[in-house]
Parts: sequence; C-alpha cells; structure tokens
Amino acid sequence: MSTVSIIPYVPRTITVHLGQPDAYAANVTVTFNEYVKNVASSEVYPTWDESALRANILAITSFALNRFYTEYYRSRGYNFDITSATEIDQKFINGRNYFDTISALVDELFNSYIRRIGFIEPLAAKFCNGTTVTCAGLSQWGSQDLARQGLGSVQILRRYYGNNIEIVSNAPVRGYTPSYPGTPLRYGSRGAKVLQAQIILNTIGNNYPAIPRISPEDGIFGPQTEAAVLALQRIFNLTPDGIIGRSTWNQMEVLYVAVKRLNELESQGQTYISLDWQAPDSLQEGSRGQQVRQLQYMLQVLSDYISTVPRISNDGIFGPRTEAAVIAYQSFAGLTPDGVVGPATWNSMRNRVSGILGRTESSFLQYPGRPLRRNDRDQTI
Repeated sequence: MSTVSIIPYVPRTITVHLGQPDAYAANVTVTFNEYVKNVASSEVYPTWDESALRANILAITSFALNRFYTEYYRSRGYNFDITSATEIDQKFINGRNYFDTISALVDELFNSYIRRIGFIEPLAAKFCNGTTVTCAGLSQWGSQDLARQGLGSVQILRRYYGNNIEIVSNAPVRGYTPSYPGTPLRYGSRGAKVLQAQIILNTIGNNYPAIPRISPEDGIFGPQTEAAVLALQRIFNLTPDGIIGRSTWNQMEVLYVAVKRLNELESQGQTYISLDWQAPDSLQEGSRGQQVRQLQYMLQVLSDYISTVPRISNDGIFGPRTEAAVIAYQSFAGLTPDGVVGPATWNSMRNRVSGILGRTESSFLQYPGRPLRRNDRDQTI
C-alpha cells in the first residue's frame, strides 16, 4: 500500500498583502526566509532567551505555512498568500531591518515547522502577546517567562499547543505549485489528482449529505465521481457540468479546509491516504497509461528529496525525460541503471516514497532524526 498526499513544502517566496484582505493595498513578494525574519523582528524582542525565540520562530513559520499549504487566500480568488493584518495574520512591516540574533535563528529554522502527530498539515500555530491580547495559542511574553524558568523551545511549544505535536525539520524548499492540476478533471481522468478530488468530495459529503459517496476512492473519474461533482456544483451555484475546473476545485478546497478545520488549532487534521499500486511487469520508453502516471508521481516526490532525480511532468507517457529520471533514481538506489521499471525498481521507489510521505525516513527528519513525540526530553530545536 503506497501513501499519496500533497507534501507540505516551504515556498521559495511568499506574497504578502499589506492590509486587510479586501482593502486596496499593495502586494509584496519576498523570500519565505525574509518573511519569517520580518515577522519575527516585528513580533518579538531579540534580547529574549534563545529557547523563547526558537519557539516563536517555529510558531510564526508554522502559521504562515498553514496559510500557504491550505491556499487559504488563493482558493478564495485572491492573488496573495497572507496579509499583514495582525488581527487575522501576522505583523509584517515592509522594508524593515532584521535583528541579527533573530536573523541567524531564522536561517537555521525557517524550513522547520510544527504539526500534530499523525497529521500532514503545518499547525495553524496562532499566538498573541499575552499581555494586552490573550488567545488560545502561544503567549509571546509567556514563552519568555517559561524560557527564564529553564524550559526549552519544544517544552514551551507543548505548554501552549499540547503534547501531541512534533517538529518537522528540513522540509523541502521549492517554487509555488498550485494544488489545482492545471487542466480540468473530467469523466475518464485518472491519477493522484482524481484520487485527491474523490477524498475531498467524500469529506465534504460528511457535512453535505446531498453529495453522493464515491466508493471506492480509486483515482478513476467515473459515474460516481461525476455525480458527486454535479451535486456539489448545484449546491454552490456553480456551472453544473460535472467537470472539475478551477472554480469548482477552489470551492472544493475552501469547503474541505473548513470541514476539516485545517486553519484551526484544534483541527480534525489531514491524514494519510492510501492507494494500492501494484508493481508492473515492465515499464519502459514508449509505455503509456495509468501505471506510467503513478510512476511519474513517485518520481516527482523523489525529486524533492534526491537532487540527482530531475523533475518531470505527469502526462502518462514514458518518454526520454521519464527514462532519464528513472536512470537517475536507479543509480542513486544501487539498481541496474537501464531505464526499465520492473518490480525491483518499482518496489524500491514505492517503499521510499511511502517512507517520505509517511515521514518515517531519517533523511527527511534530519534533526532530531525522528519526530519529537510525547514524553521525549527537550531538544535544542
């Protein structure tokens, strides 16, 4: 059984709207690293104890990644990822200078984030100053008090977010890739995006019983999937054509995030989803079809973690670029680099991808080598 999911990643850049979402205001695009430095320099004091600074930086990063990962604004038609309005997002002051102490810690931590154990999405790690404003999340001044009592950053975070959190380190960094597949999904479409759509529709259907269930969730856009799409489109006044275009996808995404409460501290959480991908007898240049798409999906995942594996498209056609990616992976894995995908290469890829997406590979969690879990002693995150 192989795990299929969107992989949370750190974007190279993030676009900030300098005001309320609907206010006429400029958008600025900065590197994600710069964004975290800006917010941290605007929210906390550089003279605070290091463990308090680390805890706050992880909270800032996780909150921003949650907004980015759930496409909170973009799925609503906005052309930015987050705002500078402090009552709903985080304090960002365009053009400000950064404190050296904070800047150095952000360089170390910016691609680490908090999540709940067993969930995929970065935690919506809400916080407030704890003096003039209080909230259910982290208290900034309270975190400094705890640091002075000798608590480490992970201990501080668990005081506010609970013991069922873990720190993911060294998340991959790449450019923004919209969750929308780029072309409409329709009757006859197949693949991981169809599977994702089926799971989204079934999840939404838990709150909207008029949307019929899809069973099994198999990655094949058949009559049940079409009926579910039509029902959703009629409920939410979209063109009832049974096709998942951009507007239908965005509506599905907004509803899914709301139903799962992914933007809340106590969310239902996005968990791992599975699809049984059987090893083929042989795939090679010239092969076409669903198994080639599955192969290309696995190669896309692997390319995020193995620098020698080139990024390829998912078109279901085993061409020269797919062959080159297969050879690169085979060389990396110590397999015969012949560009042919038999059971040995397929199973090697599937096991590695399942490990990556299940977050069990130590190559992903380079520090502390595994997720931090309940009852662990504090680590110097």
